[in-house]
Amino acid sequence: MIDPLFALSPLDGRYNDKMDELRSYFSEAALMRYRVVVEIEWFIFLCNELKLTGTKQLKSLQIQNLRALYETFDLVAAQRIKDIEKTTNHDVKAIEYYIKETMKGSGLEKYFEFIHFGCTSEDINNTAYALMLQGAIHNELYPMLTGVVDALYSHAKKYKAVAMMARTHGQPASPTTMGKEFVNIVDRLANQIVALESIPVKAKFNGATGNYNAHYAAYPKVNWLEASKKFIQGLGLEFVEYSTQIECHDFVAEICDAFKRINTILLDFDRDIWTYISLGYFKQKTKKGEVGSSAMPHKVNPIDFENSEGNLGVANALFEHFAAKLPIARMQRDLTDSTVMRNFGAAFGHSMLGYRSVLRGLQKLLIDKAAIKADLKNAWELLAEPIQTVMRRYKLENPYEKLKELTRGKTITKSSITKFLNKSGLPKREIERLKKLTPERYLGIAEKFVEDYKIT
Repeated sequence: MIDPLFALSPLDGRYNDKMDELRSYFSEAALMRYRVVVEIEWFIFLCNELKLTGTKQLKSLQIQNLRALYETFDLVAAQRIKDIEKTTNHDVKAIEYYIKETMKGSGLEKYFEFIHFGCTSEDINNTAYALMLQGAIHNELYPMLTGVVDALYSHAKKYKAVAMMARTHGQPASPTTMGKEFVNIVDRLANQIVALESIPVKAKFNGATGNYNAHYAAYPKVNWLEASKKFIQGLGLEFVEYSTQIECHDFVAEICDAFKRINTILLDFDRDIWTYISLGYFKQKTKKGEVGSSAMPHKVNPIDFENSEGNLGVANALFEHFAAKLPIARMQRDLTDSTVMRNFGAAFGHSMLGYRSVLRGLQKLLIDKAAIKADLKNAWELLAEPIQTVMRRYKLENPYEKLKELTRGKTITKSSITKFLNKSGLPKREIERLKKLTPERYLGIAEKFVEDYKIT
């Protein structure tokens, strides 16, 4: 094993201890294991489900022993496959030979040629990758994303009534609440997670060019289309009927695009929180012994949100390449997809680092209500919008232009607003109502948005 300090990738180096969950899905050994799953389950299917002439009905103990090849798959097994590959120079053929070698003495030797029967390598590969993606997304990435959404929603509820000055174009704008800004992110993420969940994970199992040529040459009376469909669906995947030698990877591109959107939303959030921290709206919990700057002892930097932004950016660059490249193949097959798909772990690994960093950053946030209030309480120019809107209701002349003349580029006080209202021409009851309005109270239904929100 390479010491993490000498690893080329930070995922296997600096962040080595944070990648254990994903190694079960995206490592070289994991790919080998999933290939063994597909080969073994196809052999069992041919014998016990399809009852192909020339095979035999497997006993429960034999099936148990066969499945033990992948259920107890370990480093020793992976290394043996790697050793076989040194001779074959073909990774999938090495899997086939490993299974046959390991099954010697099982009493099934005369049926060995039904291992990998009718298969091209890509039948095994695309099905293995589909199972890998399905497992990693449902078992690791969904729970992590759900945790992020729950944490954001928890903060949204805590901050639902914290009025703050919004900034459009970086300039003072109609007030909102910090909770409403958090719930905006919650809703965006929730929608994208639903979209991700709706993407079917697919696989094909139809031979060298997608036409069951070899299958029908050997068994012309078997309905191989239906058999393959039943096998793939039995693995919990959606069956692809039309393909070349490879599954076209369109669903993979959809998954990559979905994660890219999720990551972009969180990246957007990272940058906003970074800005709020820089404005003093949030402070961060400190940890004894930690250093913020090698030269400036006072600093508590927003490193978690910066780390998240950086990792999500790297992940998105990979996802973008996957989505653009994988659906393209020369003629019926080329190997460019093979080397690209081996990098799935990097994209999902950097994504997981990004999600973990967001969660860590959220745990450290300490809202400074006084700083937020101080920023808002003297921003009386923000009331130009409601005043001119009420004046429009009463059909007064040029309300927008009058408020523009009063406020644009000028320092506005409560007194300025009061004087303007007194001369506005509005009914007395409306003048008195608007005089009670302050920047902190001009919130519309921002707080209600948070109260009413339900995570689907």
